Formats: sequence, C-alpha cells, structure tokens
Amino acid sequence: MTREHPLAGRVALVTGAAHGQGRAIARALAEDGAAIVALDVGAELAYPAYAQGTTAELETLVAEILEAGGRAIPALADVRDAAAVQRAVDAGVEAFGGIDILINNAGIVAYAELESMSDAEWDAMIGINLTGPFVVARAAVPHLKASGHGVIVNNSSVMGLRGGNRLSHYVASKHGLTGLTKAWAIELAPFGVRVVSIHPTGVDTPMNDGLAAQEGATPQEIAERSAGNLLPGVPWIETSDVAELVRYLVSDRARYVTGAQYTLDAGLLTR
Repeated sequence: MTREHPLAGRVALVTGAAHGQGRAIARALAEDGAAIVALDVGAELAYPAYAQGTTAELETLVAEILEAGGRAIPALADVRDAAAVQRAVDAGVEAFGGIDILINNAGIVAYAELESMSDAEWDAMIGINLTGPFVVARAAVPHLKASGHGVIVNNSSVMGLRGGNRLSHYVASKHGLTGLTKAWAIELAPFGVRVVSIHPTGVDTPMNDGLAAQEGATPQEIAERSAGNLLPGVPWIETSDVAELVRYLVSDRARYVTGAQYTLDAGLLTR
C-alpha cells in the first residue's frame, strides 16, 4: 500500500458495475490500486422496464481500467442467481488471489401503489435489492474473512432510513439492507470484517432517467419529488460523490468504522 495507491494488493467485487454508481465506484477503487471484479446482469429485466447495464458498458469499464494500468475482469450474473454469483466470485479469486472488498451496489427502483402492486413486482424488488446482497455476500464472505482487510459496503438509500410514497417494496428492501448491515457487522467483527451501509439521496444515473420515462416526468422532477434536498440547487448528487464516500470507507482510514449508516443526502433527512 502506498499513499498514491492505498488499496494496492486488494481485490474489490462491485455489483451493478456497468453504469451509474457502480461504474463510478469501480473506477475510483481501481484508481486507488484495487483489482476489480466488475459484476453486472448485462441484460434487460422484465421489471423494471428501463435500461439496465449492458455487456458493452461492462466491457468498456474493464477496458478503461486496464488502459489506465489497473487490473479488472468482467463477470456476468444476476445477483439472485447463486450459481452465477459463485462463478463470478470464483473467477475473481482465480484471477487475483482473493476478495477483500465487496460493494453491494446492484439495485432497482420503481413506483407501485400498494393495492395494485403485483407479486412479480414485489418479488423482483426484494429479490434484487435484498436477497441479491445476501447471495453475493454469502459467496464472498469466506474470502473476506481470510483477507485481513475485509469490508462490505451495502448501497442502501435515504429510503433505507425513512418512508416513501408509492415505494413500499423499495423502502422495505432498503430498510432490510440496513438491517443486514447491522447484523453482519456483529457476526463478522470477530473475523476483522467491517460492514457499513451508505444512504444517498437521488443520484444522477440512468436509473433516475428510467424512472422519469416511466412517470412521464423529467429527471429533475423525479429527483425533487422523491428527495427534496436541504441544500439549495441540489436536485441530485453525482456518482462521483458516492464513489468518494466509498473509497474512504473501504480504506484503512476508516479502519474502525463498522455497523454504521453513512448518509450522503444533501441534508434531506434533516428536513
């Protein structure tokens, strides 16, 4: 480890890495010296019906990291698919020797009213946002325990600390992820593995664009409707803001941080 590359020699598995927050996180950790296992579904989903990360985006991410002198491999998997996730973890271990950092970032969001929400909508939201992080962590934890620097960062949301209109399935999934963070922090502390959750307000990503298209609104209207940030002129934050928080939390600068919830909300929860 050096001052310029504080994560040198470490390996980070980032889910939902093809675009948005995951891509920014993967690039930031690669800049800090970590080898990246960039995992994404690389396919369209039946729900929600907006663009997910593509294999082309995943390939360009890996290419960018390699061109910058870093190390990275792509991994295609739906986080609900235990066999596919295990193959991705095994590929990362084979390529780089282990896994030190897990970023549970893959997630979806969509609006649905309680009385008209289908079983499929509920199951997809809970499956990707809550079961998925469990599936990935279960596969990665043996390597995190062996690491000596094990860290899990769960990307929750401000909705993991409050409620939201027409978002009951999303809110339930994100509150559940907050709970997993606290439980895992207790269970894994004896092995030196730290676990934290982050809670961004609206972020300027393709997901926000997808929600806007579904609602017949602009991305800024969606951000303001779901957020209402305290700081003026901030309808959303940038993916780079999320990446900066993550690169701190996985570093040795945060070596005593575990079981905590980190808000990146432009003051939303203070209202």
